[in-house]
Amino acid sequence: MSNKAPNNGWWRGGVIYQIYPRSFQDSNGDGIGDLPGITQRLDHIAALGADGIWISPFFKSPMKDFGYDVSDYNDVDPMFGTLDDFRALVARAHVLGLKVMIDQVLSHCSDQHPWFVESRSSRDNPKADWFVWADPRDDGNPPNNWLSIFGGSAWQWDTRRCQYYLHNFLTSQPDLNFHHPAVQDALLDTVKFWLDLGVDGYRLDTVNFFFHDAQLRDNPGRGAPDRSNPDPAVNPFNPYGWQRHVYDKSRPENLPFLQRLRALLDQYPDTTMVGEIGDDDGLARVAEYTAGGDKLHMAYCFDLLGEAHDAPFLHGFLTRFNTIVGDGWPCWALSNHDVVRSATRWGGPNPDPRLLRLAAAFQASLRGTVCLYQGEELGLPEAELRYEDLQDPYGITMWPEFKGRDGCRTPMPWSGDAPHAGFTTGDRPWLPVAEAHRALAVDRQAGAPDSMLSFFTHLLHWRRQQVALREGRLTLLPAHPQVLAFIRQHDTQTLLCVFNFSDQVAKLALPEDWRSATVLDGSGLPGARLEGDCVRCEPYGGLFLHRT
Repeated sequence: MSNKAPNNGWWRGGVIYQIYPRSFQDSNGDGIGDLPGITQRLDHIAALGADGIWISPFFKSPMKDFGYDVSDYNDVDPMFGTLDDFRALVARAHVLGLKVMIDQVLSHCSDQHPWFVESRSSRDNPKADWFVWADPRDDGNPPNNWLSIFGGSAWQWDTRRCQYYLHNFLTSQPDLNFHHPAVQDALLDTVKFWLDLGVDGYRLDTVNFFFHDAQLRDNPGRGAPDRSNPDPAVNPFNPYGWQRHVYDKSRPENLPFLQRLRALLDQYPDTTMVGEIGDDDGLARVAEYTAGGDKLHMAYCFDLLGEAHDAPFLHGFLTRFNTIVGDGWPCWALSNHDVVRSATRWGGPNPDPRLLRLAAAFQASLRGTVCLYQGEELGLPEAELRYEDLQDPYGITMWPEFKGRDGCRTPMPWSGDAPHAGFTTGDRPWLPVAEAHRALAVDRQAGAPDSMLSFFTHLLHWRRQQVALREGRLTLLPAHPQVLAFIRQHDTQTLLCVFNFSDQVAKLALPEDWRSATVLDGSGLPGARLEGDCVRCEPYGGLFLHRT
């Protein structure tokens, strides 16, 4: 296949639902979620109004980083099921009209992968240069100052080769050497394997980490990081954030490889890729990696995954986005498996349901693709865990100042009264179910007209009918201390979206050409009304106006 396959662009303006498979649904009672469990629950996602799913890694792995350390790219880990289970999942998803995206971890693999086992065996084996090896400095120290996201040096000494190998994450996650053409070819073969099985796209983990500086130059320092930085790698308790990551990631050599990857996906109809970007200047990378229509289809960075969420911050961020990214296509997430859940991060220990509804409507109104993390539709807060219950190596290492990522990874609550909230019939789930989540379980919210689940479902189905929200341009109104407002404009529909991100009543004076507009009903977002030439917003209220 040399010609491009057709692409219907389902992902542009679509809604992607992220599934963390360990925590979604356990079908066999071992306390760990699995592929058959996901298949059982696909109806919930389809009814919600999603267009596709993204499944976090389920490949064979020793699970030191819960699947982000792959030991076989072309098989399912037995704890999650089999390749036949995956085929059944894809078939059922497609029957329900859901696309299936999977999480591809290309920058590194497990130290138990046969490639690394061979590479570390000697300095002259066929895969000796498939990973990033380097001699020590004269004093025995690592070759440069690069740091691991999980703390300490990014270099691990290996006694077999008497060299260091690079690991941007755990020591058990050696980085592949993308400067070696055979490595690129082998990884592209693994991508093709799953495309041939029917997947509709990929979420690419750490997409800007593929290449390193071949000269291994030191990163420059920058001092203590800003505590408000949303990137989970840049927290004040982690030395990683004290460097400017000029040489260990986001290298220009990334772009030709992304073009090779895109050329492969373009041979399969209606496929897409979204890249995760953790960078000192995430917006610049989003622009670079989505420009030209020959690299990533979409990308996301961490700017909306921090605590800042007031109207001036959001206005400033969207202003920078429009300036830097331009026509690049973003994927907007407010939560994922790496950060504190948005209900707690934005709403504190007792989040106001009105704020959660407003945040959902805001996310659904941005130009781009929406990515929802499992449980967001229920308004789940971050779970509090004891140290004894932690599984995340990041949290175990950084405890107690940084508790890691387990609090957003606890099991999905399906039934408020069932043991382990219906996640498993086993004696013990891999992480405990948060008791606070029981009252928010799916069965407690389903059919309740005032529930968060009902609001989300209503909002997403309503959004599908608004072409301006799915495809339109975005123009910001002037900054306001409480209210974020912007226009979404399409050839056949123009909307004014108004969101009061404060806990006080706010008024927004309408632009003159919007003073004859009317409220567009149906979104379900409460708390605002027209009042003369103004919009009056109650705390955390908002509305949509349209011109007829």
